[in-house]
Amino acid sequence: MYYLQTKASFDAAHFLWKYEGKCRNIHGHRWNVVAKIKSQELEQEGQTRGMVVDFGNLKKDLKVLCDYFDHSLIYETGSLKAETVAALQNEDFHLEEVSFRPTAENFAPAAWCSSLGSMRALPI
Repeated sequence: MYYLQTKASFDAAHFLWKYEGKCRNIHGHRWNVVAKIKSQELEQEGQTRGMVVDFGNLKKDLKVLCDYFDHSLIYETGSLKAETVAALQNEDFHLEEVSFRPTAENFAPAAWCSSLGSMRALPI
């Protein structure tokens, strides 16, 4: 079994809609993202011969994902009034709407499906 791992991070705010506790308020985090993949075999031909994937591409794809969310307010669909979203957009705030509760547990599969899932290797 072969493994590759790389890390990146982004800073963003979020809140947990319908949560009873302090995380229901807007707050920020440094989100540390680790992409770890595995494969039973290495590429046999071409430029990536002897590799699981091109490590440079893995790092680049993770950076693209992190740059997308960096310095944004991540909010769940339906958690803000339309007027609130419109007012924030009118002030040119970087908003990112997601279809799931913005927790680390939910971001992991979403991140894999969005940009890293096109790789031949499997997430760990």
